[in-house]
Amino acid sequence: MESVFVSSPRRATASPICPHRRTFIIVESLVALSGLAGAVQLMAGVATPANSDLPLGLSSWVLPGFWLFGTVALPAAIAGLLAYRRSPYAPLAVVLASVTMAVEVLVQIPFIGLNPLQAVFGGLAAVLGALGVHAWRTGWRPARANRRAAARS
Repeated sequence: MESVFVSSPRRATASPICPHRRTFIIVESLVALSGLAGAVQLMAGVATPANSDLPLGLSSWVLPGFWLFGTVALPAAIAGLLAYRRSPYAPLAVVLASVTMAVEVLVQIPFIGLNPLQAVFGGLAAVLGALGVHAWRTGWRPARANRRAAARS
């Protein structure tokens, strides 16, 4: 009796040539959306800490809103987009986005004090950074790059 193993096309596309790609796309997109929402809240003055918590020289939360957008929302959106496009730079972008998010968390502690969300986003930055390094070391090889390399040889 002969048995035939048929692999599904879905399994064939889920190969480890781009490790953690799906995780990068989903999590970085969610981080970008939450960073954008937080930046808009700060700029609009909705659910902001007391104005007495503002750093010296600031009279509104607009500049901290731009800072949040530039250090969390924008890098996470770029990293998610690069992972979606299977760019060879996606793992590096994930690591850089993780570093900027960790810096954001550390910078906000003196201004607003400790908050459970800081632990969540700080932990998320550490995990995403570690996954980015793992993907880089394992070998993030988009199919396009593999085809180009094969065509050259």
